[in-house]
Amino acid sequence: MGHPRRHGIGTGVVGARRFIRALPTLMITGGLAFDLATPPRFTAVPLFAAAPLIAAPFFSWLTTLLTGLVATVAMVSLRLYNETVSEVTAYTEMFTLITVSGLALLINRVVRRGGERLASARVIAETAQRAVLPTPAERIGGLRVAARYEAAQAGASIGGDLYAVQDTPYGVRLVVGDVRGKGLDAVEAVAVVIGAFREAAEHEGSIEAVAQRLERALAREGTRRDGLDVVEGFTTAVLAEIPRGRGGVRVVNRGHPEPLMLYADGGLEVLEPSEHALPLGMGELGSGPDRADEHPLPAGGTLLLYTDGLSEARDAHGVFYDPRERLRGRVFPGPEELLDALTADVRLHTGGGLSDDLALLAVRRPGDGRHPA
Repeated sequence: MGHPRRHGIGTGVVGARRFIRALPTLMITGGLAFDLATPPRFTAVPLFAAAPLIAAPFFSWLTTLLTGLVATVAMVSLRLYNETVSEVTAYTEMFTLITVSGLALLINRVVRRGGERLASARVIAETAQRAVLPTPAERIGGLRVAARYEAAQAGASIGGDLYAVQDTPYGVRLVVGDVRGKGLDAVEAVAVVIGAFREAAEHEGSIEAVAQRLERALAREGTRRDGLDVVEGFTTAVLAEIPRGRGGVRVVNRGHPEPLMLYADGGLEVLEPSEHALPLGMGELGSGPDRADEHPLPAGGTLLLYTDGLSEARDAHGVFYDPRERLRGRVFPGPEELLDALTADVRLHTGGGLSDDLALLAVRRPGDGRHPA
């Protein structure tokens, strides 16, 4: 059984759509009834003229044209019925209806083209986003890896969510982040961050140094941008390093949602930073040197990183999705199954649509270890 409130919202939306679809017909029918029930000096032209204007943004070009024709025929038929078709006002009303119908067709064309441009821009942005976020290999540096990018619902803009995983001489390094802004500008910034991460992860001796390289890359990017990006451009991010031969992970958090550690027995731990740091790109505001926190990553443990598209997803009551509560006590065969269950659960929570993009990255150390005491 569906949730009563959610069912009520869905019923209301369906009812509103049906009313809108019926409104042009109601205008024409109402105009006929009004004209027949009132003396000839009263006119129903405003009702007839409203019909094609209402149809323009909601119906096809052909339907809008037919609505205008029906309204005009209805008006002429009433004039013939009242034997006033030869009066000057009849020609004025006919000219008014024809003009309004032509305007309605123009509005319809503008609305359709605008929708096509928005859809095209979204497709381009989403394609570019997925191009810079290639799916990582299932196994990297002896670890099982899964990543997921979930685009927002059709009416929302593409965001700047990102992830990357790289096997380096220092171990497996990864990043999950969220660039401020939307659209192609955000996707461009995502490419800058990932490019800088891949280079720095290979050459820098510590994960803190990788974070500083990203800071400098965003600072350089900001100097060539105009407008608010110069002042307000930033990226929240979590960077992690899993050294070889050690059952732990080093994490640098730059203003991002805290990662979760899921243990093989269903235990869950929130990896909160010992010191809260500013997002990348805001170093000039006084952020101190980066300091990585060390956490255990035992055999069978899974490190989960995500963007706020997950933790800020809301249900019909406005309640945020809480991955900690939804995942605590659950056991998954592997990281891919974890992300499958997580994306299905958040869509169930929101009723099927996401208001913001989300990126997920799960890394598991093979084995069947248990939550450390």
